[in-house]
Amino acid sequence: MEDFSLSCPIPIQEYPNVLLAHGGGGKLMHHLIEKMFLPAFGSSNSIPHDSTVLNIHPGKIAFTTDSYVINPLFFPGGDIGSLAIHGTVNDLAMSGARPLYLSVGFILEEGLPMETLWRVVRSMQQAASEAKVKIVTGDTKVVDRGKGDGIFINTAGVGIVEHDRAIAPGSVKPGDIILLNGDLGRHGIAIMALREGLEFETTIESDSAPLASLVLELIEAGIEIHCLRDLTRGGLASALNEIASSAGVRVEIDENKIPVREDVRGACEILGFDPLYVANEGRLVAFVRENAAQKALEIMRSRDRFACQIGSVTEVSSNNIGLVTMQSTIGASRIVDLLSGEQLPRIC
Repeated sequence: MEDFSLSCPIPIQEYPNVLLAHGGGGKLMHHLIEKMFLPAFGSSNSIPHDSTVLNIHPGKIAFTTDSYVINPLFFPGGDIGSLAIHGTVNDLAMSGARPLYLSVGFILEEGLPMETLWRVVRSMQQAASEAKVKIVTGDTKVVDRGKGDGIFINTAGVGIVEHDRAIAPGSVKPGDIILLNGDLGRHGIAIMALREGLEFETTIESDSAPLASLVLELIEAGIEIHCLRDLTRGGLASALNEIASSAGVRVEIDENKIPVREDVRGACEILGFDPLYVANEGRLVAFVRENAAQKALEIMRSRDRFACQIGSVTEVSSNNIGLVTMQSTIGASRIVDLLSGEQLPRIC
């Protein structure tokens, strides 16, 4: 593993290797901006200023924001930094947008080791590069010890919409095929296994990953996509219920076709979780026109062999209230409802 304490650009010897409660100014804050954030996130023409000026192509843009408060900060397959990039990029991609620019706001707790911040910054830098987005503006605040749980991160993202399709729940129609781009549950279980000290023969790693390139490939291939949704908090079940409710349709899925790794399934049984409700950070469902489903599935499988068709939209609900049903492994049909609360807190 890289020694972040040696590579951190802040002159740590001037401070006791921790962030101090300096509020919004001071020498330390100046060092953070000038020696850490600007070199990591800025371009050659970046200048310290209260706002940044962006070149946006004519037409529609997508805009989103999210906050990340995951505990622990580092987990198998990722950390709060890469998660913040992936989550915001993926939210833009669900509109069929090409992500371009991100803002980043850090809330840092007094006493946070400088190496920890540097490790997060480096992770964000790498994730942004892989997702082909630029971090163009941001903010940093330090709060009193015990008030911030290490690091909280807020990100906002802007992307351009280069097509005229309405990729949204309102476009979902009976006959649409529902595709899933990979196996379920690894992110939430990776976090919970770490929290609970569970050990398995193989390490369960988060599926956290950017999805924009997959979505753009589907669009460029001419796939008629009616709706996209990433499967974060609440997992597959919540995403399908939200779409069915917005569209006023009935959705049917097949439990036998939903891929869940055996170690993830075993962990879910130990912890009392249902994989359908466990959070993911690199998974999406796509509602596509029936005659485009096979081509779309081939594109998905070129990236992940577990991509599959899990169900379809069967009809418009008679009372305009959405419904999700599932054919179980034993052949019975049951309603898949929303949870009344959150199954896994602090997982993103």
